Amino acid sequence: MKKLFSKIKTGLCLLGKNIKKPFIKIANSKLVQGYLNCKFHKMWVLLWDKYAFFMHIPLALALVFVMEWLSRHSFFAACSFVVDHTGPFLFNAYCVFVGLSIVFLSKRRGWWRVFICMFFLILGIINCIILLNRVSPFGYTDLYMISDLLTMQDSNYFTAEEAMIVVIALIIYIILMIIYMIKGPKKQNAKPFWQRLILVAVLFASLYPSTLFLRNSGIMTSYFGNLSQGYLDYGYLYGFSTSVLDRGMNRPFGYSESKIENILEDDASYVSTLEIPSEDASQPNIVVILLESFYDVSESDFLETSEDPIPFIHYLEQNYSTGHCIVPVVGAGTCNSEFEVLTGLSCSFFGPGEYPQKTIIKETDVESYADVLSDLGYGTHVVHNNGGNFYSRANAFSMMGFDSFTSKELLDITDYTPLGNWPTDDILIDGTLDAMNSTEGSDFVYTITVEGHGSYPTYQVEEDPAIKVNAVGKTEEENWAWEYYVNRIYNVDDFVRQYIEALDARGEDTLVIMFGDHLPTMGLTSDEVATGDLYKTKYFTWNNFGMEKIDEDLASYQLVSEFLNRLNIHNGNINAYHQTAMAKGIQYGTSEYMNDLKMLQYDILYGDRYTYKYGTEYGPSDLIMGVNDVVIDNAYFFNGRLHIYGDEFTKWSKVFVNGEQVSTKYESGQVLSIKASDINNGDTITVCQMGSSNTVFRESNEFTVYDPNYVEEEPELEETEEESEDSEE
Repeated sequence: MKKLFSKIKTGLCLLGKNIKKPFIKIANSKLVQGYLNCKFHKMWVLLWDKYAFFMHIPLALALVFVMEWLSRHSFFAACSFVVDHTGPFLFNAYCVFVGLSIVFLSKRRGWWRVFICMFFLILGIINCIILLNRVSPFGYTDLYMISDLLTMQDSNYFTAEEAMIVVIALIIYIILMIIYMIKGPKKQNAKPFWQRLILVAVLFASLYPSTLFLRNSGIMTSYFGNLSQGYLDYGYLYGFSTSVLDRGMNRPFGYSESKIENILEDDASYVSTLEIPSEDASQPNIVVILLESFYDVSESDFLETSEDPIPFIHYLEQNYSTGHCIVPVVGAGTCNSEFEVLTGLSCSFFGPGEYPQKTIIKETDVESYADVLSDLGYGTHVVHNNGGNFYSRANAFSMMGFDSFTSKELLDITDYTPLGNWPTDDILIDGTLDAMNSTEGSDFVYTITVEGHGSYPTYQVEEDPAIKVNAVGKTEEENWAWEYYVNRIYNVDDFVRQYIEALDARGEDTLVIMFGDHLPTMGLTSDEVATGDLYKTKYFTWNNFGMEKIDEDLASYQLVSEFLNRLNIHNGNINAYHQTAMAKGIQYGTSEYMNDLKMLQYDILYGDRYTYKYGTEYGPSDLIMGVNDVVIDNAYFFNGRLHIYGDEFTKWSKVFVNGEQVSTKYESGQVLSIKASDINNGDTITVCQMGSSNTVFRESNEFTVYDPNYVEEEPELEETEEESEDSEE
């Protein structure tokens, strides 16, 4: 054992020396040494060595200006921020100044100064790139999404070319920093370490009281109703820092068991006055559809289209209940609109830019409308043509009490949008019907579309699109983007028509509620939309049992509850709260409406759950991925491969041989194949539907491969003369 450790130690030492050699060679090169020994460099080092504390002031101001320039994609917009929001600009610079003070704790001040400056610049570059693809700026919760981002190989979010550029840039940066570490100067005759430590500690300690002072004086704020606007008004660094520090929910003032009891008693009192349907009364199916990035372009004055791109949806608008839906996000953050619609809770109580499905819902279950309807015997399902782990949805839907979730890994997807980065939505029709047919009685189905998803190309994609678009006052690139988007929602409109026709053909009473999760990432401004509000999308409905048409605007956390009220469904703690508040005429978004909602939300997610003591208790479900069995029927060898026949295969199906995954080729929804060399006659195989991070969503039956025509391949041998003659005979 000692010899083994000795060999490992020797090997690591040799490896370290070999890695260091090229860096030392570069550091000792004439170019590097010439610069380090030139007068300009020596004077520059002397200046920073003697006046470092004061030199950090203009450096901090410059860094913040560059970060704002990158974030706003405009030099002049950054200048406007300095002039119009001088207080926030100076505070952002002070935060950078405090961060730079860390250099005083080391003798390698120059190295640490470069490292800290690059840290802030990289933050600015990340935000700059993200804002090219969406409206919402970079926040702390996005760090939870890195694994999701890396799985989106076919989207415009993250391409192989971009990944290569990032890797090359990081390698160059690391090489330069290693050279600087080897040859960079050290601070001589530094003051005692304890004095420098006190200075740095005092500067960092000053951040908290100064932040409170600026917030109390109204110069800064702790919450942004509009995340994008908050970053623009108060600076990117402050906005990002707020998203890091202000996460979760603060304990509401006055939170107590008696307060929760009073709220629930008030709701119960209201419900007791309502007409409760008899047990044998019919319960219609309820289908909620999230229309990704949906925007009714007829509400825009600058867009001219050759024909109405959404005629069927406009038909629904004229004949069934409709209105605007007030959502919590713009341009991105689908799962926050989803969270509000499914739970009746509000994202405004969380930190800026937080995705609760990636934070608190990872560990805590939450009451949802799936729970409410499960109480009444409904089967509850989700159908989505994107990854089951994206936004941690498989976990989140379990925490919300759904019975099943059919994600793209369980769908035989073959058709994609013209760019090939998102599936078309028609696959969701059969997925929904399969989910509803898998249970007896009524169903609650939540369907998530993706066809309208950005980003949208700034060049011509379709030579002869169904809808021609003229974006008045926009550039040619913006016009191409709008034309591409309009033709996507044209297809979505046709999908909605087919979807509703399929539901109607089942012959069961059904209510459909569809809503836009947010406006598209198109750089829209409030004065370009008819509502004057970027947080207003539209919702549309359909039913086949004569529900009265009542049009009204609703917050996304009210949407489902309002229609459950019209169906005389009043159970559930949050559902009853919304119905009580709306019956009293309390306006959504007001403090009177939101204070008690916040109290219930905190109690369920972070508090002592008094709600479940005085109301109905709910818990997570044993979520099943998909509703159809994956089946292997037969397997045969030919052309050097084992061809596996069965049903419910998808592009995400993987074959396991004796429990070990092997390379799998998708042939069709009924055929997969693997190399013959990966299996022997008599081995056992299964087919698993695989999500990201090697998650097994569903597994087939075990099948033992036995092909009477199977011949184990043997290495070819040179024929002897005698064998050759025998073969000729």
